Amino acid sequence: MKKTLAIIAAGAAFAVLAGVPAAIAAPKAKSCAAMKAVDPDNDGTMDLAEAKAAAGKLFDKLNKDKAKDSTLDAKELKGRLSATELKAADPDKDGTIDKAEYMKVVEARFKAANPDKDGTIDCKEASSRAGKALMRLLK
Repeated sequence: MKKTLAIIAAGAAFAVLAGVPAAIAAPKAKSCAAMKAVDPDNDGTMDLAEAKAAAGKLFDKLNKDKAKDSTLDAKELKGRLSATELKAADPDKDGTIDKAEYMKVVEARFKAANPDKDGTIDCKEASSRAGKALMRLLK
Protein backbone atom coordinates (compact mmCIF):
# COMPACT_ATOMS: atom_id res chain seq x y z
CA MET A 1 0.00 0.00 0.00
CA LYS A 2 2.79 2.40 0.93
CA LYS A 3 4.57 1.57 -2.34
CA THR A 4 1.42 2.31 -4.33
CA LEU A 5 0.95 5.68 -2.59
CA ALA A 6 4.59 6.54 -3.21
CA ILE A 7 4.22 5.72 -6.90
CA ILE A 8 1.02 7.78 -7.16
CA ALA A 9 2.67 10.71 -5.36
CA ALA A 10 5.73 10.51 -7.61
CA GLY A 11 3.50 10.41 -10.68
CA ALA A 12 1.53 13.43 -9.49
CA ALA A 13 4.73 15.34 -8.77
CA PHE A 14 6.03 14.49 -12.24
CA ALA A 15 2.77 15.69 -13.83
CA VAL A 16 3.00 18.99 -11.98
CA LEU A 17 6.64 19.43 -12.94
CA ALA A 18 5.95 18.46 -16.54
CA GLY A 19 3.63 21.46 -16.80
CA VAL A 20 6.38 23.89 -15.81
CA PRO A 21 8.22 23.92 -19.14
CA ALA A 22 4.98 24.66 -21.00
CA ALA A 23 4.33 27.63 -18.72
CA ILE A 24 7.86 28.89 -19.20
CA ALA A 25 7.58 28.48 -22.98
CA ALA A 26 4.40 30.56 -23.22
CA PRO A 27 6.18 33.94 -23.59
CA LYS A 28 8.31 32.51 -26.40
CA ALA A 29 5.19 31.30 -28.16
CA LYS A 30 3.99 34.90 -28.24
CA SER A 31 7.24 35.98 -29.92
CA CYS A 32 6.94 33.13 -32.39
CA ALA A 33 3.34 34.07 -33.12
CA ALA A 34 4.45 37.61 -33.84
CA MET A 35 7.11 36.28 -36.19
CA LYS A 36 4.59 34.13 -38.07
CA ALA A 37 3.26 37.25 -39.77
CA VAL A 38 6.67 37.75 -41.41
CA ASP A 39 7.33 34.06 -42.11
CA PRO A 40 5.26 33.30 -45.23
CA ASP A 41 6.83 29.87 -45.80
CA ASN A 42 6.00 28.88 -42.19
CA ASP A 43 9.37 27.29 -41.55
CA GLY A 44 9.66 28.90 -38.11
CA THR A 45 12.44 31.22 -39.16
CA MET A 46 12.75 34.48 -41.04
CA ASP A 47 15.43 35.16 -43.61
CA LEU A 48 16.54 38.58 -44.84
CA ALA A 49 14.30 38.44 -47.93
CA GLU A 50 11.25 37.78 -45.74
CA ALA A 51 12.27 40.59 -43.40
CA LYS A 52 12.68 43.03 -46.28
CA ALA A 53 9.35 42.01 -47.80
CA ALA A 54 7.57 42.67 -44.49
CA ALA A 55 9.48 45.93 -44.02
CA GLY A 56 8.53 47.08 -47.52
CA LYS A 57 4.84 46.47 -46.84
CA LEU A 58 5.07 48.33 -43.55
CA PHE A 59 6.94 51.23 -45.17
CA ASP A 60 4.16 51.60 -47.75
CA LYS A 61 1.49 51.39 -45.03
CA LEU A 62 3.20 54.05 -42.89
CA ASN A 63 3.63 56.45 -45.83
CA LYS A 64 0.22 58.06 -45.43
CA ASP A 65 0.97 61.71 -46.10
CA LYS A 66 -1.00 63.46 -48.81
CA ALA A 67 2.00 63.99 -51.02
CA LYS A 68 2.90 60.28 -50.98
CA ASP A 69 6.47 61.50 -51.12
CA SER A 70 7.95 58.00 -50.73
CA THR A 71 9.68 58.99 -47.51
CA LEU A 72 8.94 58.60 -43.83
CA ASP A 73 9.52 61.25 -41.20
CA ALA A 74 9.72 60.74 -37.43
CA LYS A 75 5.96 61.13 -37.04
CA GLU A 76 5.20 58.51 -39.69
CA LEU A 77 7.77 56.11 -38.20
CA LYS A 78 5.83 56.18 -34.93
CA GLY A 79 8.84 55.52 -32.68
CA ARG A 80 10.29 52.66 -34.71
CA LEU A 81 13.56 54.61 -34.92
CA SER A 82 14.98 56.91 -32.28
CA ALA A 83 15.97 60.44 -33.30
CA THR A 84 19.61 59.33 -33.35
CA GLU A 85 18.83 56.30 -35.51
CA LEU A 86 16.77 58.41 -37.91
CA LYS A 87 19.59 60.92 -38.20
CA ALA A 88 22.11 58.14 -38.91
CA ALA A 89 19.82 56.60 -41.56
CA ASP A 90 19.26 59.97 -43.26
CA PRO A 91 22.38 60.78 -45.33
CA ASP A 92 20.86 63.82 -47.05
CA LYS A 93 19.83 65.24 -43.64
CA ASP A 94 16.29 66.18 -44.74
CA GLY A 95 14.64 64.60 -41.69
CA THR A 96 13.14 61.73 -43.68
CA ILE A 97 14.21 58.33 -44.93
CA ASP A 98 13.25 56.73 -48.21
CA LYS A 99 12.56 53.05 -48.73
CA ALA A 100 16.17 52.19 -49.64
CA GLU A 101 17.42 53.90 -46.47
CA TYR A 102 14.77 52.06 -44.43
CA MET A 103 15.90 48.75 -45.94
CA LYS A 104 19.51 49.49 -44.91
CA VAL A 105 18.34 49.88 -41.31
CA VAL A 106 16.35 46.62 -41.60
CA GLU A 107 19.43 44.84 -42.93
CA ALA A 108 21.63 46.19 -40.11
CA ARG A 109 19.10 45.16 -37.47
CA PHE A 110 18.72 41.74 -39.08
CA LYS A 111 22.48 41.20 -38.84
CA ALA A 112 22.46 42.33 -35.20
CA ALA A 113 19.61 39.93 -34.40
CA ASN A 114 21.42 37.00 -36.05
CA PRO A 115 24.46 36.40 -33.82
CA ASP A 116 24.99 32.84 -35.07
CA LYS A 117 25.21 34.24 -38.64
CA ASP A 118 23.13 31.40 -40.09
CA GLY A 119 21.10 33.80 -42.23
CA THR A 120 17.84 33.25 -40.38
CA ILE A 121 16.11 34.61 -37.30
CA ASP A 122 14.49 31.97 -35.11
CA CYS A 123 12.09 32.48 -32.20
CA LYS A 124 14.88 32.82 -29.65
CA GLU A 125 16.66 35.46 -31.74
CA ALA A 126 13.40 37.30 -32.47
CA SER A 127 12.74 37.60 -28.74
CA SER A 128 16.20 39.06 -28.02
CA ARG A 129 16.68 42.81 -27.63
CA ALA A 130 18.11 43.05 -31.16
CA GLY A 131 15.32 40.83 -32.51
CA LYS A 132 12.65 43.03 -30.96
CA ALA A 133 14.30 46.10 -32.52
CA LEU A 134 14.14 44.35 -35.89
CA MET A 135 10.53 43.31 -35.42
CA ARG A 136 9.52 46.95 -34.78
CA LEU A 137 10.56 47.68 -38.37
CA LEU A 138 8.52 44.81 -39.78
CA LYS A 139 5.10 45.11 -38.20
